[in-house]
Amino acid sequence: MTDQDPRRLARDDRTELAEFLGGLPPERWDAPTLCTQWSVRDVVAHIISYDDLGPVGLVGRFAAGRFDPDRANQVGVDQYRSLTPDELLAELEGHLRPAGLTARFGGRIGLVDGLIHHQDIRRALGAPREVPRARLAAALPFATIAPPIRASSRIKGLRLVATDVDWSTGKGPAVEGPAEPLLMAIAGRADAVDELTGPGQPTLAARMPAG
Repeated sequence: MTDQDPRRLARDDRTELAEFLGGLPPERWDAPTLCTQWSVRDVVAHIISYDDLGPVGLVGRFAAGRFDPDRANQVGVDQYRSLTPDELLAELEGHLRPAGLTARFGGRIGLVDGLIHHQDIRRALGAPREVPRARLAAALPFATIAPPIRASSRIKGLRLVATDVDWSTGKGPAVEGPAEPLLMAIAGRADAVDELTGPGQPTLAARMPAG
């Protein structure tokens, strides 16, 4: 496994999230995040909620969610509802390396999902960090095609250009900026769009989900 392997990058990001959460007061675990209707504890639960599922368990999870991805995600989150912050942190520390569904595509699911949700927590709590460029460079291409992110209609007809890593995609009016807010905007986080520039920025801003 190389230093640029998505599985290693995902593990490193989960490790940093666990370290951050270890210093978070218990009451902050119930604070809202950029994920609509999810608190910090809910986002942490989601990050690891697919790791222990085999094929049968995965089908069962989606069946319980009526084969709607958002409902299936909520089913997983609800399974951790009774855990205390210390217990949730212990679960995360026991799942630092993505497994199950999140290990698919060479670990890219775990990397993209975990990195975005880590930032959902950090940005909402006003606790910024410097995300290593290698993680962002590996996450951006997959984020544009991963079905759960639903990026295709959001970025259609635009050229996205990262200014701090060697990455761009698409054709049309340019949207430029650092890789982290670019990734978050691709994922539909409206608060990141103001950190981007270019003639295509207003179009991308108008395509952000409401609320």
